Amino acid sequence: MSRKPLVGGLPVEEVALWHRVRRFAVPRWMIEGATEARLAGDWRAACAVAAVDVALDLAWIGARHGAAVRDSVAGDLAHLAPDLLRWHLPRMLAAGTMLAPRRVVLLARHGGGRRWFRADAQASYLVARTPGAWDAPQRLVLDFLAADHPDLRPDYLVEDWTAARHFWDARHAPELRAWCGGGGQRLPFFRTDGTPLEPRELPDTDPGSSDQAAREEWIAVLQARGDVVGAFAAAGVDVDPTAVPLNSGWGPGQPEAAIAALPLDLPRTVREVRRLLAAGVADRFRIPGAYRGDVLLEPVGRGPHAALRARAEGPHRNAGLSTIPGIVWRRLPDLQVVRSGRLAPQELHPLVAAALFPASGPACGPPGPPAVLEPVRVRCQGEWHVVGFRDGELRLPHSAREQQREQAMLAFGGAVSGCFAVQRAWTSGRGRLPRALRPLRREVFERARHGDTPGIAALLAAGLDPAVRDNETGQSLQDVLCRFGPEAG
Repeated sequence: MSRKPLVGGLPVEEVALWHRVRRFAVPRWMIEGATEARLAGDWRAACAVAAVDVALDLAWIGARHGAAVRDSVAGDLAHLAPDLLRWHLPRMLAAGTMLAPRRVVLLARHGGGRRWFRADAQASYLVARTPGAWDAPQRLVLDFLAADHPDLRPDYLVEDWTAARHFWDARHAPELRAWCGGGGQRLPFFRTDGTPLEPRELPDTDPGSSDQAAREEWIAVLQARGDVVGAFAAAGVDVDPTAVPLNSGWGPGQPEAAIAALPLDLPRTVREVRRLLAAGVADRFRIPGAYRGDVLLEPVGRGPHAALRARAEGPHRNAGLSTIPGIVWRRLPDLQVVRSGRLAPQELHPLVAAALFPASGPACGPPGPPAVLEPVRVRCQGEWHVVGFRDGELRLPHSAREQQREQAMLAFGGAVSGCFAVQRAWTSGRGRLPRALRPLRREVFERARHGDTPGIAALLAAGLDPAVRDNETGQSLQDVLCRFGPEAG
């Protein structure tokens, strides 16, 4: 697989991590169970299947905020797809595939007279909380908070999804396609049948504005060429050439470099900013770029069609401005894992696949564990041996006497090789496994860290040796299950 990022895509390493997120973070049985409960009208059961703890009380909401707010919240809960919410939540990719910790995601606004929560203490929000740490059990909390609640004050931990119901409300899930620029006959970077475009099929000159998908592809081509000013101009945005004041003390930096460092879905970001400006949410918006610096977007002039200006700033200098959530300005990972060939459309969440790739047929969700664990060939003592799993053991084609001899050699500090080195790497987490066994070990611990007990049970039923240890942390499978299982925390 190519190490070169796709035009309009994410870095290759990030796509690989998102592939693991999509494979293991929301397993198929969770999607199916939560969907069945939701369609049966039992939102609490759907939350239980999706590992979402319910901290709100409808009776209390009615007594505190009135029957109208209570009924409005109940209506949202009836259509909440907690598995879809979990699918889209931000991840801490620097630490693997786990949920970004301590986030409070605003799902729906209830009561009050204005949209922006910081401007109206009478408003309240249906929210979802992520775990308190990246290495904690991956359980969510569904809650109802007043706008002046202390947990909503640190802006950098709050994400406003109130205008993006397609991320959690089953009624609005089909809107994801138009949100991704697929308002015409096709999505950008895909043909009308949903198959990815080849790089040679992307435009190499300005296609004009009649084809929205081609226009968005052209903007991405300009970004990939490093023409930041040209890409922003094609999206209707001017770039302020003022040098960026860096916090490092190394002097000013180039604004184009700060902006180019972000995996920015520029057309979608511009659409969202214009929508928020029209709604009167704020008059300037911030895209946080961490240590790279921030990008500010603001109108130049008055009226809904006024030009926009982008300005780069040093990191954390504009924390008080309205922030565009990462899920809005970043490129959608679902499109990237399909474009790269890592997943088929049918392996996405069914609501996501139905919205983005309706011509691909019904989706069944991420693939489950393999029903059969295939044996692998290992070079041992000048010959090829077959090593495989059966009845919960890693079986070696060696007699008990030969195995005892190797164990004695290891105890006295000797080196082991061949089949015995494979067995030691599996049970100790040290040493190299054969290439065919490494994805299996990764799958075991990814499923364990995401609380996929049914998936682990299926692997054990297929003959998996439970003595496996993680090569990254040295933890045993039992250690990880005790820490991250459904009942943990």
